Amino acid sequence: MSKLEIEIKLKVPREPEVRDRIARAGGRLLHDRELEDNRVFDFPDQRLLRRGEMLRIRILERAVILTFKGPGRVEAGMKVREETESLLAPSEAGPITQVIERIGMTQAFRYQKYRTTWEVKGLHVTLDETPIGTFLELEGNPGSIDSVAGLLGFNPADYIVASYRDLYMLRRIDTPGAAHEMIF
Repeated sequence: MSKLEIEIKLKVPREPEVRDRIARAGGRLLHDRELEDNRVFDFPDQRLLRRGEMLRIRILERAVILTFKGPGRVEAGMKVREETESLLAPSEAGPITQVIERIGMTQAFRYQKYRTTWEVKGLHVTLDETPIGTFLELEGNPGSIDSVAGLLGFNPADYIVASYRDLYMLRRIDTPGAAHEMIF
């Protein structure tokens, strides 16, 4: 199903405090902490990356999610882009990877994170523990993002619209010898 994704990231300075704020804001736990193994695919000429697009397989214990994201743009300090996702059974990670590789794509980037997911006032809120730090992602409509970000102690100056790949590549510039992939 295709939809318009509107989201921001927020750098989390103190994780326990943010978890308490989510609880006080009425957060309803949707998925407890789980490891995500994200594999981004592209053609050898990196045409998807050059166009700002992405094809990803997200592997979880409970499911596999195939995602295509269109080019992003920034509106009101938030990232906006088309997102099309398909939920697959965990056993389908291998076959879907083979299909993607058979059309000439290869794994271009891999990143992992531990993710906890809540719903807060109709907004999708995730706490992502990554090798480069802990972040919140807020996804939904712009008014709800601003409102919930405020409830959690953040403001629009704190919004991050970069992808985890881009954040990791920036970190690699400052860390010579860092691994090519953002994995634990």
